[in-house]
Amino acid sequence: MQAPPPWKLKGNGYIFLYHFPKSFVEQFGFLSDYQSNRFDGDFVGTVMLVDYETSAVGSYHELLFVPGRLDFDKKKVFSISKIYVSSQDSVENGIANWGIPKELADFTIIKPTAKEKIVEVLIEGKTFFKVHLRDGSFKFPISTKFFPLKLAQKLGDDLLITNSPAKGKAAFAKLLNIEIDYAHFPPIYQLKPLSVLAVSDFEMEFPKPLILANYFTR
Repeated sequence: MQAPPPWKLKGNGYIFLYHFPKSFVEQFGFLSDYQSNRFDGDFVGTVMLVDYETSAVGSYHELLFVPGRLDFDKKKVFSISKIYVSSQDSVENGIANWGIPKELADFTIIKPTAKEKIVEVLIEGKTFFKVHLRDGSFKFPISTKFFPLKLAQKLGDDLLITNSPAKGKAAFAKLLNIEIDYAHFPPIYQLKPLSVLAVSDFEMEFPKPLILANYFTR
């Protein structure tokens, strides 16, 4: 199924904010060559766990790792180095539309209580990521106006830059437990997050990217 941009997405999820040490990213960050030699290392990175209820390819789940910012011609932007989704259509369109290196995985969600979630991500029936979270009650507005989400990804020899505006409601969440197989995802259990946010009722847009043709052959 081909689904060109723009995409309008709605859903819920979690944002884990970290300051990833450069040594951690170099060892565990799954950086591609174009990312490793441009990694800034002086800013906040993130892990996101998202439940897209609506998108151009239907509903799907997502787990991604952003190590921090990369430096492209003195412009600092974010970049995804590892990402899993639960939809093959999302995999194919994510790569074709924005150069996002999506991989296919299975997701399971258990809700022990109204405020708690246990999320597992699996490949070939084996769990490589499992997290137990508890949501807070106080919600406040959140928007990329205050934390711009601009992504730079490589597709062939081209550089694709995508500015993805989003808004929603957030509450602080507590990380109760996390287990990770670092063969498939960075072992963030080694680090303490700066904050964990439970985001609800968000709206997000993925527009056509700015394509810098043959950027990597200059």
